[in-house]
Amino acid sequence: MTDSRKKLIAGNWKMNCSRAEALQLASAIIADASESADSDILVCVPAIHLADVSKLTQNSHVKLGAQDGHWETNGAFTGEISVSMLGDYQVDYLLVGHSERREMFADSDERVAKKFAAALKNDIKPILCIGESLEQREQGVTLNVLQEQLQAVINAVGIEAFANAAIAYEPIWAIGTGKTATLEQAQDVHSALRSWLANHNAEIAENIQILYGGSMNAGNAGDLLGQSDIDGGLIGGASLKAEDFLKIYSVAG
Repeated sequence: MTDSRKKLIAGNWKMNCSRAEALQLASAIIADASESADSDILVCVPAIHLADVSKLTQNSHVKLGAQDGHWETNGAFTGEISVSMLGDYQVDYLLVGHSERREMFADSDERVAKKFAAALKNDIKPILCIGESLEQREQGVTLNVLQEQLQAVINAVGIEAFANAAIAYEPIWAIGTGKTATLEQAQDVHSALRSWLANHNAEIAENIQILYGGSMNAGNAGDLLGQSDIDGGLIGGASLKAEDFLKIYSVAG
């Protein structure tokens, strides 16, 4: 791994936590997360908690992320929150194209690219989530699927836009199932993605953070983060317990 790539440990709370629980969890993470020169820590909270958690993270080195946002600035989109609105709450990162958004809420590659572009326009760093299903992995088309998802965004915004973005590889079959890709499987995919990106722009490929998002936890984080092309983790369940999340962060350095 190049010395210029910091690790990023990102917690995705998904649709969890009451207001009191969100404040308690964020406070615990902020209180015990020592600032590191080698890694950043991020919490992606439900939209309804952004205002509350933002008040806590503003005075800390813990970054704040949103889980989704609409690409239009405003309009007749009942129930949606625009990416531009997120800026009012000092949101640093935006998850884009998470597998659950793609599968449950019909986020197409086109929509994902629009959200990615909107994040950049509003000075928010997008984390582009890409991943394959178990069926696709068994068919041997993992890299084809991932490259198609990446290319759709590159076609829309250009490879240079990835200088201000991160990528999260999330094997869909390893999310919330307790299954995890082997170290070799995870590293091979991360390495292949970086090599493929290098065909577009070598400097961006060398510097972009590629996170692993397949059931990383306190027990396996050390081995996964020790791989040369794994630059952090997009953590689901383990991010809902401050102690477990902070263990992963401490392993990252």
